[in-house]
Amino acid sequence: MDEAENERMHLLTFIEIAKPTRFERWLIILAQGVFYNLFFLLYLISPRTAHRVVGYFEEEAVVSYTEFLAEVEAGNHENVPAPRRAIDYWHLPPDARLSDVIVAVRADEAGHRDVNHGFADHLSEQ
Repeated sequence: MDEAENERMHLLTFIEIAKPTRFERWLIILAQGVFYNLFFLLYLISPRTAHRVVGYFEEEAVVSYTEFLAEVEAGNHENVPAPRRAIDYWHLPPDARLSDVIVAVRADEAGHRDVNHGFADHLSEQ
């Protein structure tokens, strides 16, 4: 599975779980548009730096998902049933919960972190 598809699935899954308002959805789209354009420019200037930045973002995502998982496991957030799209995409058991989704997404983010730092390292060697 490619990284862009994974990120799209993360977004769609958590939108389904969180059910943001129309305004919050608009903010998500705006933030994605701003990030996309800034990242595009950064990549044109320095692909190595762009991959390193994404690697750091992914590192922070792993930390954030670990903290979120701890909050769910502590009962501070309801461990709702996983959406069907998440069960199908990550091949989770039919009775999967939010905690299972968080574990799957965190594993994706860790893989993205490693790939992007690897690309940055490779570009540094050239």
